[in-house]
Amino acid sequence: MATMRVPHPIPYQGSKRKLAPMILNYIPHGFERLVEPFAGSAAVSIAAASARRARRFLLNDINGPLMALWDRILSNPNELMREYAELWSRQLGDERRFYDQVRADFNTQPDPARFLYLLARCVKASVRYNAYGEFNQSPDNRRKGARPETMAWHVFGASELLRERTATLSKDYRDIFELVRPTDIVYMDPPYQGVCITRDSRYIEPVHFSEFVDGLEGLNTRGIAYLVSYDGRLGDKSYGQALPGHLALRCIEIHVGRSSQATLLGRDDDTCETLYLSPSLCARLDIPVPERVSLRVEQAGLFAEVG
Repeated sequence: MATMRVPHPIPYQGSKRKLAPMILNYIPHGFERLVEPFAGSAAVSIAAASARRARRFLLNDINGPLMALWDRILSNPNELMREYAELWSRQLGDERRFYDQVRADFNTQPDPARFLYLLARCVKASVRYNAYGEFNQSPDNRRKGARPETMAWHVFGASELLRERTATLSKDYRDIFELVRPTDIVYMDPPYQGVCITRDSRYIEPVHFSEFVDGLEGLNTRGIAYLVSYDGRLGDKSYGQALPGHLALRCIEIHVGRSSQATLLGRDDDTCETLYLSPSLCARLDIPVPERVSLRVEQAGLFAEVG
């Protein structure tokens, strides 16, 4: 069976776009709303909308300019694409200088089209911020970013899937936890622990482990169904502390494959990401907790694997 192509307008490094089909296997039909407190590129919400796994969506991210971009995608994709196409065309012949000017303009006056252009052009689609919260990632000088017609397909496609049934916010994730209802399912992809010990240039604000655990404990008490993508390992090296046993989470290790860094170094290290399922979600899926399960990203029929 052919896999349906799903739009992905925000080219974030670390996006769960490739893992979204696997994650959807643990999001059963019937939930009223899918909530993403750390929305980022919203890859899971887009995939869930395409698969009709929820009726409505709530996207939140502490990164205000990112959520302003999502607002524009949902409310006025025509204007966004007109402005993006103009920026893309104006760069031709003087790409590096133009990128630097757009970045300076964005840091003075954040604008959705400028942000989208920077995301499309920056190195490895990897956002970086300086100590003052300014976007400071360099351009990838080997490419010009997604052509307007390509970007338009992604922007209009995501807008069609999510508009008129998606709310956007830019708040602390703990404020979003307070808004969640028992009829919701929550998907979380927070900054990983390895980047939260000290300030990391990839994120506006860190998420501290103990505070996050407290928040999850509160969701458990209220019977909220949730999934968390959190840390993992590269080869034999693990990153971050496992979420504690008292949360009674089902732990699934997803084998993503050999990392690009390992390939460059001639190694065969397997990259794994950890997906946690809440007790309420496990009860809904009728699978036992807690237990660690190991899966590969190319596997199908995941419910047969987790019993």
